[in-house]
Amino acid sequence: MLQVAIFGAGRISKIHSANLVRQQGVRLKYVVDVHAPSAAALASEHGAQVSDIDTVFADPEIAAVIIASSTDSHADLILRAAASGKHIFCEKPVDLTVERALVCADAVAKAGVTALIGFQRRYDPTFAALKARIDAGDIGVPEVLAITSRDPGAPPLDYIRSSGGIFKDMLIHDFDVFRWILDDEAVSVYATASVLTDPKVGEAGDADTTAVTIRTRKGRLCQINTSRRAAYGYDQRFEVLGSAGMLQAHNHRPTEVEAWTASGVATSLPENFFLERYRAAYAAEMAHFVAALIDGKPVRTTVADGLKALQLAQAAEVSWRERRIVEL
Repeated sequence: MLQVAIFGAGRISKIHSANLVRQQGVRLKYVVDVHAPSAAALASEHGAQVSDIDTVFADPEIAAVIIASSTDSHADLILRAAASGKHIFCEKPVDLTVERALVCADAVAKAGVTALIGFQRRYDPTFAALKARIDAGDIGVPEVLAITSRDPGAPPLDYIRSSGGIFKDMLIHDFDVFRWILDDEAVSVYATASVLTDPKVGEAGDADTTAVTIRTRKGRLCQINTSRRAAYGYDQRFEVLGSAGMLQAHNHRPTEVEAWTASGVATSLPENFFLERYRAAYAAEMAHFVAALIDGKPVRTTVADGLKALQLAQAAEVSWRERRIVEL
């Protein structure tokens, strides 16, 4: 029996813990959260115990930990898990600083533990199918990637103030998708950003709307546009232009029913938020992590991937604030 502990009892922890307990041969033993009622509720739901950090890392029965707590706790928990020889599933980002993320990557490598970073978009069935068709040569050599990523609304200002900014919090997923889809690395980043949805976001020191252009080692181009507001729902699309054609990944909708009438054609709006849009991706991600531990195979999204995405996010922020192209 693979025994696991989870740090965090918020909305993403609820998703991860539910997906974890669906795996055969796995038991959620401990839940740790600073908010005692949330920890108790999640533990009760899955027959686990409320515990604390020291107990988790001292328990030899715990083979792996899920880190779904606040971002500022990620690096410390990764380091403690590595030192304790426990495998790691950690939500993005590894940390808010490249320097600290490098320390985590080194610790994980030296400990020899498995560490998966939660870039769930790589596990999305639609995105994965598009990637498989690129790899099969359906559109020849990929040349341009265009990513659209828009939230239905901004998170609370308290969250924005502690998130590390839109590039490290929101676009970090898009930077990982860029590396994965084009199978290439950036040599330059140019980013610009504005406050268009709420002036309070600017007062908090952040932006809510961005445009990023990336040039790769092979000369390929990627453009990413993001916004904290989309009145019509959660907007997640991208397209890849290749030498022999184009592939597109569209939004998901609650239903695919279309109404054709004399007044026009109507469809459902896109899924309203990331928890619905990536429901299948989160489930596949957790199944992949557990299978990797049982079979001893490498995971698809590593600390190295987290580090690379964070470096791009940091470069984009520097580019925006200093109004210049950043060479990597």
